[in-house]
Amino acid sequence: MKPVQFAAFLLPLVVLAASVLRGAGQGSPSYLARQTGDIVELHDTKAQTTVSIKPSAGNVAFAMLVKGQNVLSFSGTSPEEFKGGLTGIPFVGPWANRLDEQAFYANGKKYAFDMQLGNVRGAIPIHGLGLASSNLWQVVEVKADARAAWVTSKLEFYRNPMWMKQFPFAHAVEMTYRLQDGVLEVKTKIANLSTEPMPVAIGYHPFFQLTDTPRNDWTISIGAKTHWLLASTKVPTGETEPIEKMFPDPNAVALKDHDLDDVFGDLARDPSGRATMTVRGTKSQQVDVMIGPNYRSVVIWAPNPAPSAQAGRGGGQPRNFVCFEPMAGITDSMNLAQKGLYKELQSIAPNGTWEESFWVRPKGF
Repeated sequence: MKPVQFAAFLLPLVVLAASVLRGAGQGSPSYLARQTGDIVELHDTKAQTTVSIKPSAGNVAFAMLVKGQNVLSFSGTSPEEFKGGLTGIPFVGPWANRLDEQAFYANGKKYAFDMQLGNVRGAIPIHGLGLASSNLWQVVEVKADARAAWVTSKLEFYRNPMWMKQFPFAHAVEMTYRLQDGVLEVKTKIANLSTEPMPVAIGYHPFFQLTDTPRNDWTISIGAKTHWLLASTKVPTGETEPIEKMFPDPNAVALKDHDLDDVFGDLARDPSGRATMTVRGTKSQQVDVMIGPNYRSVVIWAPNPAPSAQAGRGGGQPRNFVCFEPMAGITDSMNLAQKGLYKELQSIAPNGTWEESFWVRPKGF
């Protein structure tokens, strides 16, 4: 389904929500949350915003329509056929991005993967165990009130023997999408049900886009102070540099000049503890991604094929998205911590919980 067709598919939902909630009172936002089949829709009629989530396909939010324009880059053919994966706002765990070997370390012990199971692949395993396409997410609550609309879903990791074989820390993940005042909050809560501390290396891989200008007209702002140097495998070496060495002005990085797949840390926080990443075009549209303090790192992925590829000689066209990926720790954080090269690895005590949010704030749509 083309982007225009996809927007046309969802736009009537906004109109319907407006008609349903017309009597909610002038001057105040009106919200609706509902589940139709296996798709959940959150509506903010004052902001003319609709968020669509498919719990049965990795609990991925695949659309955030603002006045009919999708803030999220969605690679699926249609909502009905969508199977989850790396598109929209996918959750990746129990580790995000890459590991430097077919094993991870926790509490001083090495846990080698059973490569025969097929749910971990490659010499450099990436993006966990396929949770972004799992059909095991269970909807706990779909609700709206006078202030917001939200859906909460839960994934009981410990019930899946194939997952527990690879990552033997019993835990459950609870995710809440909350739409309020035109801003989408993605809140994650992890409960450690095991008898040992559980390392936290999860993250998200959201794809953002602007629809009024192409990628070559986009500028990004990076709310970080440190750039992690990477080996050829895209795994951090343990060395860092000030972000200004890579970008003289991190608040005005022209995407046309860069092919990004980079790890940033030491995030620049506001008084509330949030760091902000922004993409803006040359017209009116802008997307801010605000990241809470328990996300210690951000990966920015914005691939830009070489001119030969753009001309059709190297394959592919420029991809019109930018990924601001909130991560609990840098890429390979569990293994780098074991080597003494990373000091910010978080863990959850037995029977304890970890939680954090990030927020998506569109402007100018």
